[in-house]
Amino acid sequence: MNKKLLTGALAAMAFLLPSTAAGQTADFNIIPRPQQVKVSNDAPFTLSAKTVISLGTNSQDMKRNANMLASYIEQATGIRPAIGKGKSGAAIILTIDKTIANAEGYKLDADAKQIRIAGASAAGVFYGIQTLRKSLPLVNGKASKVSIPAVHIADAPRFAYRGTHLDVSRHFVTADSVRQFIDMLALHNINRFHWHLTDDQGWRIEIKKYPLLTQIGSKRAQTVIGHNSGKYDGKPYSGFYTQKQIRDIVKYAADRYITIVPEIDLPGHMQAALAAYPDMGCTGGPYEVWQKWGVSDNVLCAGNDKTLTFIDNVLKEITQLFPSKYIHVGGDECPKTQWQKCPKCQARIKALNLEAKDGHSAEERLQSYIITHASNYLKSLGRNTIGWDEILEGGLAEGATVMSWRGESGGIAAAKQHHDVVMTPNSYLYFDYYQSLDKANEPLAIGGYLPLETVYSYEPMPKELTADEARHIIGVQANIWTEYMPTFKQMQYMALPRLAALSEVQWSQPALKDYTSFTNRLTEFTHMYDRLGYNYAKHLYNVAIHVDSDNKWREILIHMTTAGKAEIRYTLDGTEPTVNSTLYTGAIVLQKSAKIRAAAFRDGKRSSVTSQDISFNKATACPVELLQPTHKNYTYKGGATLTDGLLGDKGFGTGRWLGFSGNDLEAVIDLKQNTDVSSVSLNTCVDKGSWIFDARNIEMSVSADGKSFTKVASKSLPALEEQTPDNIYTYELTFPQTTTRYVKVTATSEHNIPEWHGGKGKPAFLFVDEISVK
Repeated sequence: MNKKLLTGALAAMAFLLPSTAAGQTADFNIIPRPQQVKVSNDAPFTLSAKTVISLGTNSQDMKRNANMLASYIEQATGIRPAIGKGKSGAAIILTIDKTIANAEGYKLDADAKQIRIAGASAAGVFYGIQTLRKSLPLVNGKASKVSIPAVHIADAPRFAYRGTHLDVSRHFVTADSVRQFIDMLALHNINRFHWHLTDDQGWRIEIKKYPLLTQIGSKRAQTVIGHNSGKYDGKPYSGFYTQKQIRDIVKYAADRYITIVPEIDLPGHMQAALAAYPDMGCTGGPYEVWQKWGVSDNVLCAGNDKTLTFIDNVLKEITQLFPSKYIHVGGDECPKTQWQKCPKCQARIKALNLEAKDGHSAEERLQSYIITHASNYLKSLGRNTIGWDEILEGGLAEGATVMSWRGESGGIAAAKQHHDVVMTPNSYLYFDYYQSLDKANEPLAIGGYLPLETVYSYEPMPKELTADEARHIIGVQANIWTEYMPTFKQMQYMALPRLAALSEVQWSQPALKDYTSFTNRLTEFTHMYDRLGYNYAKHLYNVAIHVDSDNKWREILIHMTTAGKAEIRYTLDGTEPTVNSTLYTGAIVLQKSAKIRAAAFRDGKRSSVTSQDISFNKATACPVELLQPTHKNYTYKGGATLTDGLLGDKGFGTGRWLGFSGNDLEAVIDLKQNTDVSSVSLNTCVDKGSWIFDARNIEMSVSADGKSFTKVASKSLPALEEQTPDNIYTYELTFPQTTTRYVKVTATSEHNIPEWHGGKGKPAFLFVDEISVK
């Protein structure tokens, strides 16, 4: 295990373990929150060694459900009910109720004599079983009996497609680990496992017709260290699943009412396949399984008939292994550089009369041709195509379903075209992003910032859609990409407890969602993680520091929260908080710089320390008017983000950077009174792989009335080169001291991405943070 993960786990264990409580009573404050729970004061049901599980509907599915319920009860309480007809009358009855409208809906009724779990289907019964399972107290040892309150629960999921994705191409995990991952999904009422099996860095599934895919394509000579540092570990890496293992895992998932959606990513992300069969590439190779992260330019040759045959043959074997209605064909991040130079691809473009129009290049239309070919072949096999939102480019294949990952725009466009959509925007649902801003004490991640609260806040139904269009939003999915997750333990750490937040987004009705209620329930739910041996992040138990600006009084307001009941103690001078430090009782008002350190105390045990520095300058907490709009995914608190005393760090999605695309930063700061100023500075964040470029020109102007401005300084910046490092750049413009009330800062974005970049010709993002006036 990563040492940082282990340290965090040990620090929190003292106050996370379940108690041995003498009186054992079930509690239905669970995750995900059921639609309707009515607990009465009637006599409870007593679960004991005499309890039996009885089948009101006799089928193999229900027998399996009964055995799982018996195992779950034993796991929690030490009591294992028998399956059969009870002599004492104290029974848990599992049955089908066709009057329940939702196919996965269920009802759970408990009284003194019995517990009755009725589902619209065997899957519905299974989710009722999960609810009972999660309500049970976790007993250390064996309970003599457990009291289950008299209750009526009526519940059903909001979305039919509730998914989680796992990439095993970058880092492989064993079949046993995959089964444990499936168990994690079942615990959270998730019913789709999107299994990313192939990529540039490794082919992980046996295909009988193409044995070299695993003999060669599953092995890379070594792996890059860190973020494409140019240094390599020198260790061969390999791994794949046999078809027998795949079938066993598919059945294991199906027994838990989880459908596996396999992904064979095409026509890009195929360098591992090309290493095995180089004649399917535009250049003929030689190729090697890619040893670094990112997107290779080497893709399947779209002008080669062998490519189409290969796609058909692979997809045929995939459909024989996976009964899923959906087969995922990727379709994302397919560079067109080789196609532009390839005679065969250009001949195919000419033969098909593909033209650049409506904002799509001829090569993008060629990609649409490949995806449509795959889609039509899958349709002939009785399956449906699903792909990332790039499959919209060049025209969407008939009947294809879109996974919208680059924000929600792709999903909105697809829904308006009456295509089904699964929402999986990276800004809310990419679990490879950091969970904490304290990155020094986190395992290495790809970047970004996605705390638990942000995941929980996601609302998948875009307001832009009509009711008819909105019905095409069929589900929600989170994605776990594993470039920086070398072990399954680390994958668990990145998934949990964010999976719990995801489960309520997917299952619970919006009116029932409440973050405070969720975190209170989650503090109990993590005891289940402990019992099951799951490795999970414990930031929930730390202090969250929220920063707001009061523009009227030019003050920074600090609010602090933590999960459950705990004292919060803090300091403002950078020293470590102790049990004797100042007790947090309400908002802290700051009018000068501070180094905040805060911790939660539970039963005398301290959580990890949360740190937040606030830096004041003449613009801090001053109102800011933005004259051009930000990108809707990166608006956060609007102009106030630029003068809130918080410095943006690495990771453009932390909420501290304003993002612009197609527009420029044009911000007017009201200093509230005439002020002597002689310099203005701002920070930009560059992440070329995410299409985030630096500014091209920065300009400072001043005004007495906020209307008529005089330029006092400017600076032109060169276009980024391919070798320019991703980083945070600070630009300070100085000028002779002047007295002014208003300062206008303009930063021009890169409106045309250079030729060397995959997004050439398109507008880049510009990310800007703290404007400092001196």
